[in-house]
Amino acid sequence: MAGTRQHLVIEAGRTERQYWQDLWKYRELFYFLAWRDILVRYKQTAIGIAWALIRPFLTMVVFTVVFGNLAKLPSQGVPYPILVFAAMLPWQFFANALSECSNSLIINANLISKVYFPRLIVPTSAVIVSFVDFLISGMILLGLMAWYNFVPDWRILMLPLFILIAFAAAMGAGLWLAALNVEYRDFRYIVPFVVQFGLYISPVGFSSSIIPQQWRLLYSLNPMVAVIDGFRWAILGGSSQIYLPGFLLSLTLVILILVSGIWYFRRMERTFADVI
Repeated sequence: MAGTRQHLVIEAGRTERQYWQDLWKYRELFYFLAWRDILVRYKQTAIGIAWALIRPFLTMVVFTVVFGNLAKLPSQGVPYPILVFAAMLPWQFFANALSECSNSLIINANLISKVYFPRLIVPTSAVIVSFVDFLISGMILLGLMAWYNFVPDWRILMLPLFILIAFAAAMGAGLWLAALNVEYRDFRYIVPFVVQFGLYISPVGFSSSIIPQQWRLLYSLNPMVAVIDGFRWAILGGSSQIYLPGFLLSLTLVILILVSGIWYFRRMERTFADVI
C-alpha cells in the first residue's frame, strides 16, 4: 500500500497572517517563561516573596512621613498611608513592568536567536510577572484598611477597569522599551532614570488635586495620572474625585502608547534575531 504524500507549502506572508493565532498556539511557552521568571526572582532569597511586600511598604512609609506628617498635604479625608498606597499599587506595577520588559528580549537572546515563536510573548510574560507582584502587594492595602477600619464603597467594583488601564500603560511602554533596547543598549541605563524620575512627577506621594487648576490638563500628559487617580477614586471613594478632562487625556495617551507600542514592536520584530 503506497504511503500518502504530504506536501509542504511555503507561502509568502503566511506567518504574518497567522501571527495572532500563533500567540495562542505558543501559549505553553508563555506560561513557561512567566513561571520561570517568578521562580528565578525569589529563588535562594532569605525571605522569598516578602520582597514584593517590603519595597512598596517602605516607600509608603517614607512618603507618608514626608508628605503627610512634615508637609501636611491633604489626604482627601482618608488616612494618609491608604492614600499613598492606593497610588503605590499601580505605580509599582508600572515601574516593575517597565524594567522587566526593557530587558526581557536581551535576557532571552539565546531563545530568540534559535527558535521561532511570536516574540510578543516575551515582554508580555514579563508584565505578567510584575502583575503577580501587584497582586501580592495588594495584601498590604487590605491590611491598612483593616488597621484603620476603612471600608470602601461601591466604587471598588470599578477597580478592574483601572487595573486594565494600568496593564495597557505598562504593556505599551514596555513594548517600546523592549524593542528599542535591542537596537540601542543605552536604554538599560535610561530606564532606571525614567522610573525614578517618574515616581516624583506622578501623584504617588500626594493627591493630584493639589495641582493648580490651570496646570491640571498639562499635568495629565503623564499617562500614569489617569491610572493613579482612577485607583484612588475606586479605592478611597468619598470625596475623591476624577478630573475628567485630564483623565480622558491620559487615557487617550495610554491607548496611543499601547497601539503604537504593538506597531513598533511588530515592525522591529523580524530583525531581533539578527541584531540581538
